[in-house]
Amino acid sequence: MLLEFGVSNYKSFKDRMLFSMVPAPKQKGLDYSILTEVINKKTFKALCSSVVYGPNASGKSNIIGAMDTFKKIVLRGNIRNNPDSAYPNQAACMLELIPNLSLQQVEPVWFSIKFINDGLLVEYELSLDLGRFLEQNYRRRILSEILKINGSSVFVRTDKIEIGSLKTIEMFIGDLILKNAESAKDLAFANLNNEELFLTNGFKNIFSSSLVSKVVDWFENKFTVIFRADAMHMAPKFIDHDSGIVVDNYLSKVAKEFGINSNALGFAKDGEKGYASLYSIFSTKDKDNVQAIPAEIFESYGTVRFINTFPLLVKVLTEGGCLVVDEFDASLHPMLLMNIINFFHNDEDNINKAQLIFNTHNPIFLNANLYRRDEIKFVERDEATHLSNLYSLSDFSTVGTGGVRKNTDYMKNYFIDRYGAIKNVDIGSILNQLLQKNKDNK
Repeated sequence: MLLEFGVSNYKSFKDRMLFSMVPAPKQKGLDYSILTEVINKKTFKALCSSVVYGPNASGKSNIIGAMDTFKKIVLRGNIRNNPDSAYPNQAACMLELIPNLSLQQVEPVWFSIKFINDGLLVEYELSLDLGRFLEQNYRRRILSEILKINGSSVFVRTDKIEIGSLKTIEMFIGDLILKNAESAKDLAFANLNNEELFLTNGFKNIFSSSLVSKVVDWFENKFTVIFRADAMHMAPKFIDHDSGIVVDNYLSKVAKEFGINSNALGFAKDGEKGYASLYSIFSTKDKDNVQAIPAEIFESYGTVRFINTFPLLVKVLTEGGCLVVDEFDASLHPMLLMNIINFFHNDEDNINKAQLIFNTHNPIFLNANLYRRDEIKFVERDEATHLSNLYSLSDFSTVGTGGVRKNTDYMKNYFIDRYGAIKNVDIGSILNQLLQKNKDNK
């Protein structure tokens, strides 16, 4: 269960930005959509969903890119580059793309996250010296690294190692380490590497691999971040990619909701692409002569987009976790999105406490019957500094504006610029200049 994500000096977000999934105080309405967890007799609450609005190039995708980059750094355990030209989020592979390009001096890049997994409240924070924007040969180093479990400090890593009270995590640590904590700390410090995370290296190898496994498991299996959803290709885990085309009855049933009645859908391994591709299947009576063509040739773009997304929805709803998708609603009908959002909001359906976060340009979700005010977030980019700022609709109650009532027409007020994060766009003059130039050339 994601509670908070923070970042600074990540592309357009120069100052510290906190993306909170904690319900705002005194906000009422849709209370059945609030998730709860009890840790050491203390109740923690989280929003089950959040939608992010803002004009093009405001920084909406940078929030999701930052989440994805932080996840990738944790999973690979270092701040070295990991080139992959096919990966949509290149900042996760080439870290010199992270720092804000307007900075003349080197400033730290900061990530933080707070989440609950398997009964543990985890707070993890990184401060990195990555140099300036596009400084490829810079000698990177980790400035600080902090891990807290259930509110207690486990370790603080700077240019030295400070180990907190191990009693908080004694169930994850052997008796030998507990008795020789100082020696273990000295050994960990001796093997400290400026470019490697202490969490997934020294602490894991010397203190507790089982605790680190629980932390990393959340990043790997419960924190699903999709940057550039149009580049997403998903196939259910149970498919044997070498067994030919496998018909998926559930996908076919979902597809029928789109109006597909004459064919089934299935997956098959694509040797050239390296992943299982979606196929439209027209006959499965003769298993040796299946009539099938790639779905991207036959089906609509929106249908293929959603069918590729569907396994992710199933995964997060059945296993719990947080699904974060860039432009989740692109090419999908609003009624379908409303159905999905309502499923996440219904505590009788969303029994595994799944969360959904996505950005959008579609104003239809600006609806008090669909979203709480603290679930609606905006990103605005300053035209002078080009820096991004994140805030929520619930923040207006704290800035002397008189607040936003839950029976207010959010959509109308957004379009008349009551909330910011909207920009008038007029390219008519540019088009007229081009037309005139073309006319003059003739």
